[in-house]
Amino acid sequence: NPTIAIPRGTLMAIFWTTFSYLIISATVASCVIRDASGSINDTLSSESCDGLSCQYGWDFSECINNKTCTYGISNYYQTLSMVSAFAPLITAGIFGATLSSALACLVSAPKVFQCLCKDHLYPLIGFFGKGYGKNHEPLRAYLLTYIIASCFIIIAELNAIAPIISNFYLCSYALINFSCFHASITNSPGWRPSFRFYSKWLSLMCSVVCVVIMFLLTWWAALIAIGVVIFFLGYTLYKKPDVNWGSSVQASSYNMALNHCVGLNLVEDHVKNYRPQCLVLTGPPSSRPALVDLVNCFTKNLSLMMCGNVVTAGSSPSILEMASSNSHVSWLNQRKIRSFYRGVVSSDLRCGVNMLLQGAGLGRIKPNVMLMGFKKDWRSDSCLAANNYAEILHDAFDLQYGVCVLRMREGLEVSNPSQSHVNQGFDGGLDSINTISPTSLIQTSARSSVTVELEPQPTTAFQKKQGKKTIDVYWLSDDGGLTLLLPYLLTRRKRWARCKVRVFVGGETDKKEEQKEEVLSLIKRFRLGFQDVEVLTDIYQNPQPVNVHHFESLIRRFKQDPNPKQDSGSHPAGQQEAPWMITHQDLERNMAKSLRQIRLNEVLQDYSRDAALIVITMPVGRRGVCPSSLYLAWLDVLSRDLRPPVLMVRGNQESVLTFYCQ
Repeated sequence: NPTIAIPRGTLMAIFWTTFSYLIISATVASCVIRDASGSINDTLSSESCDGLSCQYGWDFSECINNKTCTYGISNYYQTLSMVSAFAPLITAGIFGATLSSALACLVSAPKVFQCLCKDHLYPLIGFFGKGYGKNHEPLRAYLLTYIIASCFIIIAELNAIAPIISNFYLCSYALINFSCFHASITNSPGWRPSFRFYSKWLSLMCSVVCVVIMFLLTWWAALIAIGVVIFFLGYTLYKKPDVNWGSSVQASSYNMALNHCVGLNLVEDHVKNYRPQCLVLTGPPSSRPALVDLVNCFTKNLSLMMCGNVVTAGSSPSILEMASSNSHVSWLNQRKIRSFYRGVVSSDLRCGVNMLLQGAGLGRIKPNVMLMGFKKDWRSDSCLAANNYAEILHDAFDLQYGVCVLRMREGLEVSNPSQSHVNQGFDGGLDSINTISPTSLIQTSARSSVTVELEPQPTTAFQKKQGKKTIDVYWLSDDGGLTLLLPYLLTRRKRWARCKVRVFVGGETDKKEEQKEEVLSLIKRFRLGFQDVEVLTDIYQNPQPVNVHHFESLIRRFKQDPNPKQDSGSHPAGQQEAPWMITHQDLERNMAKSLRQIRLNEVLQDYSRDAALIVITMPVGRRGVCPSSLYLAWLDVLSRDLRPPVLMVRGNQESVLTFYCQ
C-alpha cells in the first residue's frame, strides 16, 4: 500500500538515520579531540597550555593559533577509520553510500531532464528528450549527466562544490514544501493529501527553515542557487510555454478572480469608474479580424472584451462543439487579443444575440456596449433577416446597452475556405447562409479546430500605425458621452497617438463662435484634450436631389402600395405581419430624419474624406414608428461611399464622462 508504506518507510528511515548519526557523532567526539597537529613531539612543555588536549599531556596551542592543525575531528576526514574496530569496513560503507546516491541521481536526474526537454521549456535542450526502447530510456540525457559528473570529479575537490550542491538541494526542498503549502491555501478540490498528520503550516515552516539553513551554510552559494531559480522561473513566465501542469498558481488565480468578482458586487457603479465593456458580435473571431482589432484598441489592458458567435445551423452535438470550439480562443491568443469568447446555438440570429446580451458576463464584469458589423446586404437578403438585424439593435437599446456599428468600404468578412461557420447576419457577405450545408459546416469546423494554430493572421487597417491623420467625431446628440470617450481611448494607443481628433457639431450661423466656445469649454471640463472643434452650420440644409433619388431607390422594394379603402390613420393589415414594409405615413412621419441622414453623408464626404476613422452619432429609429427597412436605409445612406472606416455610436443615455467636481 504505497499511501501508507511510503510515508511510514520514509519517516522510519529519517528517524533511524538521524539516530545513528547522533550516536556516531557522540562516540567519535568522546575519544577524539577537535584539533591536533599529528606530531608526537607536541607534548605538554609549559603551563600556559589551554584546551582539552592539555588534560592528556598534549600541547597543540601553536597549530590551533596558526590554524595549521591537520588532525583532529575537525580537520581529518579519516577520523572514523582511526577509532573504528575495523577500518576497511568504514571505507566499504563510504563506497556503498556513494554508489547508491550516485546511481540514484544518475538514473533519476536524466528522467526529470527528459520531461523538461519534452515540454520545450528552454531552447537547445530538445535533443536530449529523445527516448529509446519500450521504456523510452533517455540515453542522451544519461550521457550528458555522466559528462557533467565526470567534470566535477576531475576537479578532485569535493568541498569546493559541496556548498553549491547542498544549497540547490535545500532550494528544491524549500520549493516542494512551499508548493504543498500553496496548494493547500488555494483550497483546490484536486489537492487531497492522504498523509494523516499533514499540516500546511508545517510545510510553510519547513520551507522557511530550508531557506534559513541555506544562508547559514554558505550565504554566497545560497544567493547563487536562488538567482538560478529566479532566472529559469522568469524565463518560463516570459515565454509562456504551451504546457499545462495543473499548478497551484492556476488555482490561486481562480480564487483571486472569484473573490474580486464577488467583491465588486459590494460597491455600486460610479461614473468615474466607467469602462466600455464590449460584446463584439464577430461570429467566429477569425472571420472578422478588423472588428476584433478595432475593439481591442480601446479595451486592451482596460476593460472587458467578449467575442460572441451565434450558430444557427441546428443543435446537433457537432454543431454545439463547433460553437464552443477552443480553436476560436486559440486564434485570439495567437493574435494576442485579450478577449473572451462565447458561442451559442440558436434557432435564429436574433434569439441567439438575445441570449448573449442577457447572459454574457459575470456579476459586474459584464458587457455594456454591443458592437457589430453593418449588414451591407440588407436589401438583397431576405426581409426577415434584415428585420432581425434591426431588431437586434432595438433589443440592445432595450437592455440598456450602448450600440456601435462598424462599416468599412472593403467589408469586414475575410474569405477563408477553411473557416468554421460564419453567421452572415452579423455582417452580410456575398454568399447567403443558405448556400452552406450542415454537413460541410461540420467538416470545415473540424479542420479549422485542428489547423487554427497554422492559419495565417490577416492584417487589418487597425493594426497599422495611423500617422498624422485625423479621427473625425460627429457629435450630433447627447448620448451620455460614449461618442467622445471611444476616440479618446483610441488616442491612448501608440498606433493612434499621432492622430488629431476633430469634433464636429451642428449649429447656427449667427451663433457659430459662441457655440464653438461652449463645446470647447465642455470638452476641457471633460479633460479629453481635444482642441479642434468645428461647428457645421450647413448640416440642416436640404440634400442634393441625386442623393435623395438614391435613397428612394434603396427603399423602393419595401414600399407598401397605398390602400385607399383603409383609413389614413390606420396601418395596413400586413404591417404587423411584415414590420419591414414602409407605408406612406411612415415616410411622411420620418421625412425630416431621412433627409438629415442623406445630408450628413454629404457632409462626411466633404470634411472627412482623408480621415483615419469617422465616429458619428448613430440615428435611432423608434420601434413601431420607424420600419426596420427604413432604419437600415438610414444607416446605409449615412455611411455609404466613404473611404475611411465609419463607426456609428449610440450610448444608452448613461453618463460615461465626469467633470472635475464629480
